[in-house]
Amino acid sequence: MDSLRKFIEQYVSLNQGDWQTVSSHFKLTLYPKGSTILESGKICDHLAFLEKGLLRFFIWKEGVDSTKFFTVAPYLFTSQRSFNTRRPATETIEALEDCHIWQIHFDDHKRLLKLPVYNELAQKITQEVQFFTENILFELQNQTAEQRYNNLLSNRPELLQRVQLKHLASYLGVTQQSLSRIRKNI
Repeated sequence: MDSLRKFIEQYVSLNQGDWQTVSSHFKLTLYPKGSTILESGKICDHLAFLEKGLLRFFIWKEGVDSTKFFTVAPYLFTSQRSFNTRRPATETIEALEDCHIWQIHFDDHKRLLKLPVYNELAQKITQEVQFFTENILFELQNQTAEQRYNNLLSNRPELLQRVQLKHLASYLGVTQQSLSRIRKNI
């Protein structure tokens, strides 16, 4: 749980009382590699902190899974739309590695938003996630698969070692054969 506190304190300062209040609502769950954390069509009931591991968010498109993005520990995650609107998720979240995940239930999260430091944290994380989402959208609309691969190579090289080629190709929106050509040309 130290890593959760360290992560939170990158955004806000916590006194011991606030930390005890916040941390008391998080429960640790261990997910083995290949586990489904959230299934498409189910309502997402938890905001979670990925302490260890790697996650893949994907949607089903014409019978084929299409990777939206990856989450690497340490980071917070949820199915934002489902969690906030209480509607079924459009994506599935899967553990690509064994994962240690600290989860807080929606109801506890809502109650904690009354705590000023937790509310500030939620606002800062929401802004950061919005920035990441806009960046992904910009890349999809304005860059070739080769440019996006080079961005991964520069900014997130650990993904290239930890993610199967089929998931990486799906994320880039190309076939595995096209990804092999891109990698060969670099």
